[in-house]
Amino acid sequence: MTQGVTLGVDFGTTNTVVAFAAPGEPARLVRFPAPEREVFAFRSALSFHAPPETPSERTIEAGPWAIDAYVEDPLETRFIQSFKTFAASESFTETQILGRRYLFEDLLSTFLIKLRDHGGSAMADLPKRVIVGRPVNFAGASPNPDLAMRRYETAFERLGFTDILYAYEPVGAAFFFARELDHDATVLVGDFGGGTSDFSIIRFHRQDGEIQAVPLGRSGVGVAGDAFDYRIIDHLVSPELGKGSSYKTFGKILPVPNRYYSAFARWDQLALMRASRDMREIRALVREAVEKEKLERLVEVLDDNLGYQLYKAVSTLKESLSSREGDLFRFAAGSIDIARPVARAEFEGWIAPELSLIETAVDEALADAGLKPEGIDRVFLTGGSSLVPAVRAIFHRRFPAERIAAGSELESIASGLALMGWERDLSHWTMRA
Repeated sequence: MTQGVTLGVDFGTTNTVVAFAAPGEPARLVRFPAPEREVFAFRSALSFHAPPETPSERTIEAGPWAIDAYVEDPLETRFIQSFKTFAASESFTETQILGRRYLFEDLLSTFLIKLRDHGGSAMADLPKRVIVGRPVNFAGASPNPDLAMRRYETAFERLGFTDILYAYEPVGAAFFFARELDHDATVLVGDFGGGTSDFSIIRFHRQDGEIQAVPLGRSGVGVAGDAFDYRIIDHLVSPELGKGSSYKTFGKILPVPNRYYSAFARWDQLALMRASRDMREIRALVREAVEKEKLERLVEVLDDNLGYQLYKAVSTLKESLSSREGDLFRFAAGSIDIARPVARAEFEGWIAPELSLIETAVDEALADAGLKPEGIDRVFLTGGSSLVPAVRAIFHRRFPAERIAAGSELESIASGLALMGWERDLSHWTMRA
């Protein structure tokens, strides 16, 4: 596989996609024979499992296999997802997993090695050059992009890559979409991932049969699809599990602490509450709760590890509201059965704070490029959350509908990165760590 191909890797907060490209051919995605079905979007997750009776029999998994391992035995499995959000964090130095120390670069290289292994023959013999996507702005309150790049470099070097190039994720998508252009154009690309929403503005023109590009502006914000999921849970599910309710103590009526529900921002963190001080408090509050049945549901969600089923229900609703004006939310697991119709407009109200941040970032990209909306010839949107109508409306308010294109929402970045590798002058597109 090493000869005559280039490799593009889109390491995402939620999913990772890998593509190969040969000269003059379309990019080809690596597909993985996952437990339920073949996939090309490989979940960016790791699991570490070691039975107490035989701790030396440590098993590490990644992607959908990691999810299966965690769901099967959550108490004895350390599950990590969305770890890309820590890439640029100076405060994240290491984590202890089953008695071993892992730096960020250890987590990433472990994940990449398992991804390679699950790729089978398609990834058995990798080229020395790889083009890796990176966000415009890394997630976090005070991200250090230089630190993130050093961590990326170490992780990819461990796979044997000796020529590691990086490109902004929306630039990778822009290259993928630019093949459709038959004339010079100024393009805005919006990339909506799980943790970040990134925007780049690029001027494309053809010279000597090759696509040439001049970057004009960029911006990004650390909110995207994961935040939308949490808003659904916070409004639909948490109130049914006791959020906003009360309990009695010493003749007083006090509110149930909201902190019990913050863990719902990450479903994989729910199982960790089962052995926590908060869990002991929750069990005690059940006896004193004004609405006892609600706290009992919360205990059941935590005791029976229903977090993954909950987030599947949330994802189903979010996807449905992208094509329908309303639908029924249904979370049925164990004795819990939460069902409520949800209108798209209601959902859009819940995510209004995130939409405002995204809208501001779009305007910042335009300002960085020194352009008004009329200076943009084409708009390309990519990433799963680009399908949310309220997200698309941000662009329709600024640009005529005929200028806006979408499609290949999950594959465009990796495919563009791989295709980019055949450009004679990669300095227009890429950077080094």
